[in-house]
Amino acid sequence: MEAAWRQGGRGRGRARPGDGLSGRSGAAARPPAPKGRGGACAPAAASGGEGAGELSSQRKFDEIKKANQAAAKKLVEDQFSSSSEDDDEDAEVKQGKILAKTFTIYTNQTDGDASELERTRQYVNEAFQSGAMTCLICIASVKRNQAVWSCCGCFCIFHLVCIQKWAKDSLFLVSSPLTDDDFGKRDYPWPCPKCRFEYKRSETPSRYYCYCGKVENPPLDPWLVPHSCGQICEREFKPPCGHKCLLLCHPGPCPPCPKMVTTTCHCKKAKPVPRRCSAKEWSCHLPCGRLLLCGQHTCENPCHAGNCQPCPRVSKQRCICGRQTAERLCASPQWQCDQVCGKALPCGNHTCEQVCHAGPCGDCPRSGKRSCPCGKSKFTLPCTEDVPTCGDSCDKVLECGIHKCSQRCHRGPCEICRQEVEKQCRCGKHTKRMPCHKPYLCETKCTKIRDCQKHQCRRKCCSGNCPPCDQVCGRTLGCRNHKCPSGCHRGSCNPCPETVDVKCNCGKTVIKVPCGRERTIKPPKCKQLCSRPPTCHHPTQEKHYCHFGRCPPCRQPCQKTLACGHLCPVSCHDEALVKQTGLHQSAGPWEQPSEPAFIQTALPCPPCQVPVPVECLGQHEVSPLPCHSAGPYSCKRSCGRLLGCQNHTCMKECHHVTKINGNADGKKAGPECLQCEEECTKPRPPGCSHRCVLPCHPGDCPSCLQMLKIKCHCKLSVLYIECLKLTSADLQEKDLLTSCKNQCPKELPCGHRCKEICHSGCCPLNCSQKVKLRCPCKRLKKEVQCSKIQEGQVSLECDALCKEMKRKASEVLYLSVELVELVRSSLYSLLASIICVVVFKHKRGRS
Repeated sequence: MEAAWRQGGRGRGRARPGDGLSGRSGAAARPPAPKGRGGACAPAAASGGEGAGELSSQRKFDEIKKANQAAAKKLVEDQFSSSSEDDDEDAEVKQGKILAKTFTIYTNQTDGDASELERTRQYVNEAFQSGAMTCLICIASVKRNQAVWSCCGCFCIFHLVCIQKWAKDSLFLVSSPLTDDDFGKRDYPWPCPKCRFEYKRSETPSRYYCYCGKVENPPLDPWLVPHSCGQICEREFKPPCGHKCLLLCHPGPCPPCPKMVTTTCHCKKAKPVPRRCSAKEWSCHLPCGRLLLCGQHTCENPCHAGNCQPCPRVSKQRCICGRQTAERLCASPQWQCDQVCGKALPCGNHTCEQVCHAGPCGDCPRSGKRSCPCGKSKFTLPCTEDVPTCGDSCDKVLECGIHKCSQRCHRGPCEICRQEVEKQCRCGKHTKRMPCHKPYLCETKCTKIRDCQKHQCRRKCCSGNCPPCDQVCGRTLGCRNHKCPSGCHRGSCNPCPETVDVKCNCGKTVIKVPCGRERTIKPPKCKQLCSRPPTCHHPTQEKHYCHFGRCPPCRQPCQKTLACGHLCPVSCHDEALVKQTGLHQSAGPWEQPSEPAFIQTALPCPPCQVPVPVECLGQHEVSPLPCHSAGPYSCKRSCGRLLGCQNHTCMKECHHVTKINGNADGKKAGPECLQCEEECTKPRPPGCSHRCVLPCHPGDCPSCLQMLKIKCHCKLSVLYIECLKLTSADLQEKDLLTSCKNQCPKELPCGHRCKEICHSGCCPLNCSQKVKLRCPCKRLKKEVQCSKIQEGQVSLECDALCKEMKRKASEVLYLSVELVELVRSSLYSLLASIICVVVFKHKRGRS
């Protein structure tokens, strides 16, 4: 008997034994027997007696005759028509309507934009395709009337009974090595067969629900997506945004949220704007402006999400000890130099060996009480002397963890343990006297069964914790083509990871299906052209897609030469289907017709209807007219020929034009065309806004002599200039023309007036005024040019006399500080002497 997870389910979970219903299978769903041979007449013949006498033989003959005619007609249609293609087109139209109905509410929110639905559309299309949905556990098709379960991680669909068996086996394999302490306390998960997403034991499916989980045992509706309840999905979007999915119950992931929300940018500076909820985070591309962690500068990056980057500016900063200064990023002011501290410690014998540190150096590490190497004795010695050994036994625990060191107190690590002990091997079956530091392994091989429950451990001197089995499983997988490549294990094997190519008739279109499904899967629809030779008079057949069976009728133009010399334009009629008339009447139902009701025959070409190209009177177009009615005509368009002004065209209706000398090409106007009466509309030179004074004329317009009234660069004077001079001048000449030749009245940034003649643009910054410059101590001064001070080219430093005055002031300050320190130390020494004398007299008086 086949395994439970390999058997077919009960449909969609509704049919149960004893309820009197059989779903969509069984006797209740079986169609009635046909009325052909063995159908309606068989029971009548078997009833005998009265039943046979009620129906006349003529009536039975007519019924059988009609049935045979219908069967013959159906046979002809199957052989000579493309009904399968029509059925496929009908199925595609129906599928398109279901998809449109599923996505209607979503597309209404996005104004018809369905670009975000491609991934979900792929899952829905697979649900419609026959054999596209395959259960990876049993390697069988997932049908419309079967109970299914969908993984929330990869959205792969499995049979409900298959996933229940999978979860049960997975939980058994994981929880089999449980101890008594763990029993009932640990909840082991079970993984999805495809994406290995883990589910809890309580999440094992037990009932059949639709994709959105609202309806149990959803009804089978041909106008809905298979296994869908037809209601709005209403699952929470991922990541959560507070809205719910608007599609009808569907397989696969939910699309991005289409709701419109009002949201501002990352930096909160821009005004809130309406955007899609799935793309509500946006940037205004303005500078961020938030204060950085350095506390001095603001973020200059464009509006961004998350925290600002560290401050990119550079400044001079001292190290922790303050000895060195370096240019560093403003975001990291704390840094250490590579110099050793070197300050004298309180002991006066050693110096601090720390590298660049803050705060006091601390006490000498060799001061205070120190222990001998074994740690039993403690000594109080000056920091200049090393601690001696105490002479006692070491007694430190050796590496074996059992014995202690028997040597005298010593420096350095202890030796290995050399005592001889009675050691037991790892498996506990043998003992031997040997040095304590050497391990002992016997030659006995373990006979326990490994975790696969099939093979022995066979490891020498095993401690009982046997390693996992390292052999290959090798069992035949559900595909019946390959063997399990995993390590030896218990329970059912994972689905076969291999895929098989299923090809079309020409072999160019290939789909990959799970291994084992290639025998039952329907070949894919090929989009390549059929390469079979034609059966009519055409050299090549009409382009159509690759297919199985016979090619469809040729629909190419006939192209046979008619009596008039033209080619026949109608569709190919070499193999037209013609219904036969006057066939021999059958003598009885036992006599089968020798020929079908429709035959293929060649039909004659119809009368010539080939269009003939005829040119209109004005030679504007060539229109196809029937051969018998070809002649000159007017196309009702404007003439369009170029008039004498060389600027406009003739607007008269399509008419005949006499060709004269110089008009051989037919593009110039003739005596039958109109005369131009328009004014000149040619474009003026750049900068000129005056109209041409001449009527419409060929060639260039005359120069413009109008006077223009404009202001100079400094806006103080009014100038009159000819339009021609101003429009034809280059930039340098325009600058000279629009200058009043007076001194510029503008004020420079330094506060002085510009010395240049009236000019355009900004004033030059090289101010030539003389200003006074002083040194830092304000003792020295001199006159320099203003522009040099602004550019930082000139500076006045203090001389030797300034420095000497500054040095003498610092020496006076230093001597005053030294005097204060000397007085303080003398007071401390005098106070200590007085205290010693008082203590000595006190002790002497008591004695």
